[in-house]
Amino acid sequence: MKKTAFLFLLVCLSGKLLAQGTFSGDLMMNLNFFQRDTNIKASGNPLYDNALSGSEGWLDLRYNTNGFTFFVRADAFNNSNLKNPVAPSTDFGLGAWSVTKDMNDLTITVGSIYDQLGSGILFRSYEDRGLLIDNALMGIELKYKLTSNIMLKGFTGQEKNNTQVNNVRYNPVIKGFNAEGDFNVGKVHLIPGVGVLNRTIDATSMAAIVNTIDAQDTNHRFYPRYNMYAFSVYNTLTYKNFSWYVEGCYKTHEAISVPGYDVPNATSLDSAQSSVLIDKPGNVEYTSISYGRKGIALNVNAKRTQDFVMRTSPNETILNGMLNWQPVVAVLRPERLMARYTPASQDISEMAATANLALSPNDVTSFNLTYTNINTLDDKKLYREAYVDGFYQGIKNWIFQGGVQYMEYNIVAYQSEGAADHPIVYALTPFADITYRFTEKRSLRLEMQYMATKEDYGSWAFVLLEYDVAPKWAISASDMYNVTPNPNDDNHNYKNPGNHYYNIFTSYTKGPHRFSLAYVKQVDGINCSGGVCRYEPAFSGVKATLTSSF
Repeated sequence: MKKTAFLFLLVCLSGKLLAQGTFSGDLMMNLNFFQRDTNIKASGNPLYDNALSGSEGWLDLRYNTNGFTFFVRADAFNNSNLKNPVAPSTDFGLGAWSVTKDMNDLTITVGSIYDQLGSGILFRSYEDRGLLIDNALMGIELKYKLTSNIMLKGFTGQEKNNTQVNNVRYNPVIKGFNAEGDFNVGKVHLIPGVGVLNRTIDATSMAAIVNTIDAQDTNHRFYPRYNMYAFSVYNTLTYKNFSWYVEGCYKTHEAISVPGYDVPNATSLDSAQSSVLIDKPGNVEYTSISYGRKGIALNVNAKRTQDFVMRTSPNETILNGMLNWQPVVAVLRPERLMARYTPASQDISEMAATANLALSPNDVTSFNLTYTNINTLDDKKLYREAYVDGFYQGIKNWIFQGGVQYMEYNIVAYQSEGAADHPIVYALTPFADITYRFTEKRSLRLEMQYMATKEDYGSWAFVLLEYDVAPKWAISASDMYNVTPNPNDDNHNYKNPGNHYYNIFTSYTKGPHRFSLAYVKQVDGINCSGGVCRYEPAFSGVKATLTSSF
């Protein structure tokens, strides 16, 4: 497979084809230098004791000619901390490759396929380098434009195993079909669709499932199934200023791994028992409604999830073998302190709703109000947010933004951390952001946040000062300070007074090339992207990045 992909690349680079088509690519490089700091627990593993530095890089190459698109990506990991945040990993090889041919109404792709069905609840293959997610479908996909407003899509293959490069695959086989339309009915615009997915377990994976079931209590034993089938129906309706998306998904019985269940029909997240396999179907119902006109916009999202675990097999956990992506109902906050407690989507049990109201009484003033409520299906509290902010730019050269967030966060459910009898983190976080524009290209920004909480690490203060010279330079310095450490929490080995987490950053952009360099002290915690999260330990040292396209 590797030789075949490189042969495609050589063909693309031949002089004859270069004269006929277009060639493009992009490069991304990360470089880390690990500086030991026992105060913040950035120590005690091979990264800080032995490796001292590490890097990862991705080079994408694309060539288009005569309806063909050739794509290859080389991946390099040298003492990298991305695959395992506490141990160096080294690997090099072909991370992805594909060949696509467009033939009027038919498009064929062979190789690494990145696509989704509906919103992604049923199936989504995608890449997120920050979390090192690359669950490409290695196989073949056909897209056919049946009519001017009906598109058909089908695919089959195996999911890439992201623990290694060179396109090592999980053994189970995945097949999918999708039909999507695009219609106007009077003044109403409709985009309906249906999706079907089948995953077939291989003999080796099934043997591991059987061994796990046999080791369980007799009350938890059952006969596992080789095939799982999943279905979705969805539609987007747009009428004037109103838009409504709705999707329903169902999957048949299969073995799923459930943490903390003590009987097959339980739904509590509070049990202390370790994970078991149970045999259950699953379902998700999701909707998003929005309405907007001058000066006002309202958006409501809601989702109900029950036992909708979509993986290559129940043998895979954490971020391994994921077949889908569930939309996040809560608003993902970019502010440094609020981002520490991001509620990841729950596959087993979730009832979530968010309402957001945006008001703009004039051209220089706007407000946002948000309320989020997330529980399990048996009404255990997971997450609450009440949020308001205001934006004002009615004074020449000045931009003001400020607000406050009240948050309740079940740290046991989301991070498997904290005391089971006190799982909720209560936090109040006011913030302010002030920007002064010296000229159209030069600006100075001050960001301030304070999080008042008695749980987890305790209270925090965060200050950032950033100077921008658009479009080339950005320079910033920040400090995240543990103002009032929690003296009753033994999980983090607190010092008194609390620790400082400094960040000194600079970046330079020239055309399609961007360089950045930062000295970083980073607290341990959950890193999330798009509602998919993973734990990252504390970091101390220097980070450098390079991105370039051509």
